[in-house]
Amino acid sequence: MKDWQEEPTLVGVREVDYDPLEFAPGTSSRSSCLTIALLVIFIIAGFAGTLGARELFFGEPPPQLEVVANTTISPISPIFTAEVQYWAEDISRWAQEYNLDPNLIATVMQIESCGDPHAGSSAGAQGLFQVMPFHFAEGEAMLDINNNAKRGLNYLSGGLQKSNGHVGLALAGYNGGHGMIDWGYARWPNETRRYHYWGTGIYYDAISGAPASERLNEWLAAGGEFLCRQAAAVQTTLSSRSS
Repeated sequence: MKDWQEEPTLVGVREVDYDPLEFAPGTSSRSSCLTIALLVIFIIAGFAGTLGARELFFGEPPPQLEVVANTTISPISPIFTAEVQYWAEDISRWAQEYNLDPNLIATVMQIESCGDPHAGSSAGAQGLFQVMPFHFAEGEAMLDINNNAKRGLNYLSGGLQKSNGHVGLALAGYNGGHGMIDWGYARWPNETRRYHYWGTGIYYDAISGAPASERLNEWLAAGGEFLCRQAAAVQTTLSSRSS
């Protein structure tokens, strides 16, 4: 989860050196018109990425971008791993407190930490929801689960508001900063595209009542399983301390 963005690299277009003085006498004007027309198309395409996530020149993200967040408070789906289910009661409580679908909260937790409250990234993100330090007040305990949920879920709520409830855009904004919501899918970095792919697929399976999630299994196979093993070890320690 970030709150900043570097200026993205626009879709590359092969540069063509064009000098009208190099055309030999007798060159067909049709070739010149075609060249100019192609240049105009390339220029328009270069700006199209700023117009939104569904622009003609850049294609569309997967249909699950359009999944609208569910506002019904219900238990989390059984598709989530045991490490996320460990926090089911807290997720339900946070869902009511922040007016979010618990399945969306569980989806973010699944991808960010797999339920490890001590998780940390090389970029400095912390806790269950991998919140960057600058989101916290000075002296605030970042790894406290309620503080972490407060900062992370408020940011997620802000993304949903900015995207009119579109889960895919809100998840992209959670990963790369809210500016991603307006950049357009083609301008998202690969990390954000992957996050969108995992998140929308897992959430869609959760709210569809599926008994299992192929997308979640893909995420586990792609490296999520290691994250979950770390979470399970931490939770074992937490459980032994509380007993």
